[in-house]
Amino acid sequence: MKVFTQSVNFNADKKLIIYADEKVLGLVKYHDKIVDAEVFLKVLNISDKENKLTEIKINIPGSELIVKREARTFEEGINSAVDNLKRQLKRSKERHRDSIIS
Repeated sequence: MKVFTQSVNFNADKKLIIYADEKVLGLVKYHDKIVDAEVFLKVLNISDKENKLTEIKINIPGSELIVKREARTFEEGINSAVDNLKRQLKRSKERHRDSIIS
């Protein structure tokens, strides 16, 4: 699986990009047919403390899963989005398995 990471409105540190890639690559355990993933890290131009937007898009055959999270740090946003994607991937795999059995 390939992971494409983009930072918008700032230059991301290599450590942050590696962190995001490792977390997203871990999703392969939950669905074996993931084609690729796109990670968008944005700094919103607002005075809120939670101005870091993380968006992760996972492409699987037949659909794509998208999760957006706003948090204080990108690491929090990545963790929250990846946790949500784990649940979605498990559900997607179960639905696929059930449709094959039916």
